[in-house]
Amino acid sequence: MRSAAPAPRIVAVKPISVPTTGRDIDLQVKVTAPASGHDLPVIVFSHGNAWSMDGYEPLVDRWSAAGFVVVQPTHLDSRRYGIGFDDPRFGTIWRVRIADLHAVLDNLRDVLTQAGLSDRVDLDRVAAVGHSWGGQTVGTLLGARVLDADGVPGEEFTHPAVKAGALIAATGTGDSLTPFAAEHLPFMRPDYSTMTTPALVVAGGRDQSAMSTRGPDWFTDAYHLSPSPKSLLTVTDGEHTLGGVAGEKVAETSDEDPTRVALVADAVSAYLLDALDLDGAAWKTLVERAGASDGVYHVEHR
Repeated sequence: MRSAAPAPRIVAVKPISVPTTGRDIDLQVKVTAPASGHDLPVIVFSHGNAWSMDGYEPLVDRWSAAGFVVVQPTHLDSRRYGIGFDDPRFGTIWRVRIADLHAVLDNLRDVLTQAGLSDRVDLDRVAAVGHSWGGQTVGTLLGARVLDADGVPGEEFTHPAVKAGALIAATGTGDSLTPFAAEHLPFMRPDYSTMTTPALVVAGGRDQSAMSTRGPDWFTDAYHLSPSPKSLLTVTDGEHTLGGVAGEKVAETSDEDPTRVALVADAVSAYLLDALDLDGAAWKTLVERAGASDGVYHVEHR
């Protein structure tokens, strides 16, 4: 069993290179872990567009304090690589993102060994979490597919190591894409009907995407259109970064609120501890307190 109370102090190791094929830039990851504890579960995290392994510390630090080892790859769309819409590589970055996560999972034991954690993790308890574009990327590991221009589902990208997941502000279905999104992001057409892995979907009640003509409900499609078991956390006043999940004082944050970020972080870790059969108490408490939150958040299940 996982150690009951790992110390809140955390350690991070970076960069660690992961073997890949067909990628002209090395895949690097950052590993963050509690300073103590054994049999620790693992989160593989996929960042949103333009970010990197160096973002999302407000989430990662709280997850590690809750007892998770967090592995963060830097995808090719990271702003540090300068690959824009006019770059010939951009059209396939969505596939490279998925391949990145598979490479991390396939080499997870070696990655954790390089981080000095080989004897402290439980590789039978691995979850995948993503924010924004990372949410769609992670969704494919849970069973979602991408529809082509004719509405035909593409190949399956599930990974057997992933036992549960969380999609934070994840892309909705593609039937309402704006002209810009349809031209530059045609892969933003997830089919959630085959996403069978247990997952928590996190959505902001004020998240209005520039990529869709729909309102904030667009970000709940992963919950409503996928098979159970699923849970939905709606943060009533949350916008796309839900208070600043990518980091403090970042330009993309339009609704800065550390309390909101802590809610999202704690909800994800509580859900995953329950889904991975480690500890259901925190998730049960969070759900029970929704009714007393003065409408700050609410939780649904199906």
